[in-house]
Amino acid sequence: MADTGGLEPVATFCGNCNCGCPQLFVDPNAPADRRIVLTDDFGQRVQMSADQFSSLVDDAKNGRLDGVALP
Repeated sequence: MADTGGLEPVATFCGNCNCGCPQLFVDPNAPADRRIVLTDDFGQRVQMSADQFSSLVDDAKNGRLDGVALP
């Protein structure tokens, strides 16, 4: 599991189990280009800027990510 000390939790994806679900955090102490943190259930993390995350959210809202996770 990734160390999440000092991170401000925003959202947990799944949350219906005790398996270390992916989570979204804000790291207030990180440089602006690495402030948004997404952890997975394997202990890995992706860090990005708020602008990059906002772009991802906009794409999701506009349907550009629909079907991405389909087999």
